[in-house]
Amino acid sequence: MSAAETSSEIPRDAAPAITVVVVNYNGGDYLRRCLNSLAAQTFADFETILVDNASSDGSLETLERMPVRTEILREPENHGFARGNNIGARRGSGEWLVLLNPDAIAERDWLANLMRAVRERPTHRVVACWQGALLEPGKLDGVGDCYLAYGYGWRGGFGHGEAVSPEAGECFAPCGAAAMYPRELFLELGGFDEDYFCYHEDVDIGFRMWLAGERCQFDPRCRVSHAGSAITGRASDFAVFHGARNGLWTYVKNMPGPLLVVGFPMWLAGTAAILLRGLWTGRFPATFRGLVAAVGGLGAQLEKRREIRRLRVARAADIARVLCWNPLTFLQRKPCVRPFPENAGGGLQDE
Repeated sequence: MSAAETSSEIPRDAAPAITVVVVNYNGGDYLRRCLNSLAAQTFADFETILVDNASSDGSLETLERMPVRTEILREPENHGFARGNNIGARRGSGEWLVLLNPDAIAERDWLANLMRAVRERPTHRVVACWQGALLEPGKLDGVGDCYLAYGYGWRGGFGHGEAVSPEAGECFAPCGAAAMYPRELFLELGGFDEDYFCYHEDVDIGFRMWLAGERCQFDPRCRVSHAGSAITGRASDFAVFHGARNGLWTYVKNMPGPLLVVGFPMWLAGTAAILLRGLWTGRFPATFRGLVAAVGGLGAQLEKRREIRRLRVARAADIARVLCWNPLTFLQRKPCVRPFPENAGGGLQDE
């Protein structure tokens, strides 16, 4: 059971517009700066659920300024990013679910602009944010998650200069470091896949939302600065293992059959190239172990695929439209944000 601490006298039945969930695991000083940025928001109708995954660094004790309505859930073990956010989403009561990493700092009008985005484009109720690189000013941390038709996801624009940042448009999914979803839909679809623990769960839920008929927009007015894997390490064995395992699960679980048949040979070729490159970069062992673990867990993921298919309303052609088909875009980590479609006022067609 979670131990809850509340910093406000506001009754829980006074539902806010937004539930912000922050999942912390030994976030150190990053967490303090993250909560400070939430406390400074110009939009006030939100609650903050801080889920602490059994941190041992004393990061909760260093907090200074917190939003008026904050609840801290002290978990007895490290549930990972996926389950931690699910716990916060279920605990919250807002219409909108907003996620913020503990190593991210939001601009003062971040929540206000998220609400503006869904008011202006109600056909696109999932919102991806503009993420600057906290530790490398002038560079992007990401402008929405992208997905290659051959089974690979990436954070668009990562490492590029801010000049490549696109205008508002349609994208595949938000990066989980700074994302907005309709909370009830997030829960109806099962939230993040808790088998993932962390990494790729944001691409996975984004894929499932497209399959269920939802759409995602990127809005550059919604800005945060993100340190990016500051806690787990971007190229650590932990990150490489989970990225390889969860990436394959996302592809097999979600990709419509016709597109899976077309793209799978390219996935095999790409994975062989990644393994060969790993011999030079030192990532081969972690990548190989991740793929072996993915194959070992395919049975459970195929069961989930059947449930996803039951809820699916999007056609394969609808999904093909929002995928990236150019491997060079993936290799160069370029953004993949398209102009809003002319029929953006309507929903996806049923099969």
